[in-house]
Amino acid sequence: MVVYLTILLGFEKLPALSRLRKRGTMRLTTKGRYAVTSMLDIALHQAAGPMPLAGISARQDISLSYLEQLFAQLRRRGLVQSVRGPGGGYHLGKAVGQINIAEVIEAVSETTDATRCRGAGDCQKGETCLTHHLWMDLSEQIRDFLGDITLADLVQRQEVLAISRNQEERINQEEQAIQSAIPLSNV
Repeated sequence: MVVYLTILLGFEKLPALSRLRKRGTMRLTTKGRYAVTSMLDIALHQAAGPMPLAGISARQDISLSYLEQLFAQLRRRGLVQSVRGPGGGYHLGKAVGQINIAEVIEAVSETTDATRCRGAGDCQKGETCLTHHLWMDLSEQIRDFLGDITLADLVQRQEVLAISRNQEERINQEEQAIQSAIPLSNV
């Protein structure tokens, strides 16, 4: 599944990327999107201590087994650290302001490459196509753009905070519904 980069990452900051977003041509795979989403979830909840993957899974509707794969990669790159035992989970491996979006995407082996040839220059029958350098320049702009946005920047955005509050309310309502469905004799 492929999703388009959205205004959440701040496309309005860069006019060329804003136009690109409106046309819907820049794509980011689910893997990169989920990595950024889960890292932002930890950043938003870091005051609560280590975050279990089950909590991220519930709030973000990402499969637990998929998160386990992503977090193995994020841990190897030093972006998260794990805490074992009761009350365990994950916390950020660096300060929230020191983790940029580009490094999160790259940590899970994703790329911001806009070329068809993945930068190899063999786009057209083994040779460089006419627009190769244009797409290489765009790839560099995207990388630089995402490299300039940190988790701290996103945590401060009002729309991100509002979405996080809505997710917490949804989880609380689901937990209350489950509790009210359990007969007292089973508790």
